[in-house]
Amino acid sequence: MDTAMLGEFVTLMIMAIALGMDAFSMGLGMGMISLRLRQILKVGILIGLFHMIMPLLGMAIGQQLSIHFGNIATWIGGGLLIVLGIQMIISSFRSGEEPFITPKGIGVWLFSISVSLDSFSVGLSLGIFGAKVIVTVLLFGVFSAVLTWAGLIIGRKAQNWFGSYSEAFGGCILLSFGLKLLA
Repeated sequence: MDTAMLGEFVTLMIMAIALGMDAFSMGLGMGMISLRLRQILKVGILIGLFHMIMPLLGMAIGQQLSIHFGNIATWIGGGLLIVLGIQMIISSFRSGEEPFITPKGIGVWLFSISVSLDSFSVGLSLGIFGAKVIVTVLLFGVFSAVLTWAGLIIGRKAQNWFGSYSEAFGGCILLSFGLKLLA
């Protein structure tokens, strides 16, 4: 593996962790709900799948934008990452808000989709830059599932310790990547 490929892999892995931090923080909050381990397993798998589907859709659209708009697409991709990062940071400071979607019944699907929407925007940005599709979606899916499971289990045990901080950290990472692309 050459240096450029390793650099791209590390960048994608860091982005996967950043997106997974959002799932982790939401998992911490949802972990307060009395969930069985089977439910926790199901939620993590669904979030992992949606974190693979959403960026895949975004990447397909982003590649088309890149073909038709060239350098303007780079600015759009960087701007999307900045907006997404800022949104994650701002939402991490909103305290006292209980989630309105619970991971039970139809709510598990709504919860999984809502947690995964941000990965669509990141996929859109990555599609513009021509990132490796299979590596990207696998990393996003695996990290988001594992971090969701960790968040749900820790939330189940430890109340609200890390929730807002992990989401803010993930937002800072996405913001910095967006700024790097615009520089």
